[in-house]
Amino acid sequence: MGLTREEFTQAVLAYQRDMYRAARAMLPCDADAEDAVSQAVLLAWQSRDRLREEGAARAWLVKITVNCARQQCRHQGRLLYLSELEPLAGGREDPHPHELWDVVLSLPPEQRTAVVLFYYEDLPLREIARTLRVPEGTVKSRLSRGRERLRTLLSEEISEKEDMT
Repeated sequence: MGLTREEFTQAVLAYQRDMYRAARAMLPCDADAEDAVSQAVLLAWQSRDRLREEGAARAWLVKITVNCARQQCRHQGRLLYLSELEPLAGGREDPHPHELWDVVLSLPPEQRTAVVLFYYEDLPLREIARTLRVPEGTVKSRLSRGRERLRTLLSEEISEKEDMT
């Protein structure tokens, strides 16, 4: 059975942003996330006949993307990205306020992945646990710590803005 070429194309187009967000939550830069999504699309295409329910395409594609991102993390080792270097000469603070996504990306990788899959991708806890291959309790604790860290980071950002005015 599986997906036809048209159904597969429609699914990838419909969920490409979800796939990218999931990969970006795990990887340090946009280019790496794009690579993981590309790899996921290729793997999904090769195994499209295994998907029995078209309604499960989103979760299936996101799970493949997470697995590709995880594999990419293992193979990369520790690379230094230009984005990790001091953004402005002289160590000055960036005068531009951070958007919520930037704050989410500053979370530790395990918390960031759980937060993105839960809040951005609307995956249920059980599906996140299955995708990440961890117990549901671990997902809950990562979400809890991630929310607390976001609360702290966002309140610090608000305080900094208020001090500037």
